[in-house]
Amino acid sequence: VQLVESGGGLVQPGGSLRLSCAASGRAFSSGAVGWFRQAVGKEREEVAALDWSGGTPRYADSVKGRFTISRDNVKNTVSLQMNSLRPEDTAVYYCVTGNAGNYYTNTWDYWGQGTQVTVSS
Repeated sequence: VQLVESGGGLVQPGGSLRLSCAASGRAFSSGAVGWFRQAVGKEREEVAALDWSGGTPRYADSVKGRFTISRDNVKNTVSLQMNSLRPEDTAVYYCVTGNAGNYYTNTWDYWGQGTQVTVSS
């Protein structure tokens, strides 16, 4: 299974970015999906997650109302729309997936290589 993120880059505060994650070797529709991030000197944190059924997403308090996770089962991609970006959102963002239980245990089977997001003026 290979996960490849794209869409990262440099954006000014208040701007938007859309991250995408493409999978090979596994269908996202077969399990849960999510996004994590890790900033320099900080622990890795979950940003957003979506369970197997595609029901109510789960978001970190710091991104609620600004970020949206979505899944396209036809294209087999997962996206993270990020609006109203802040300097504190600067981090490497990772796509994750795994079986349905991953959503509840927060232990994910598969990780992408990450994409850098930098929010700075």
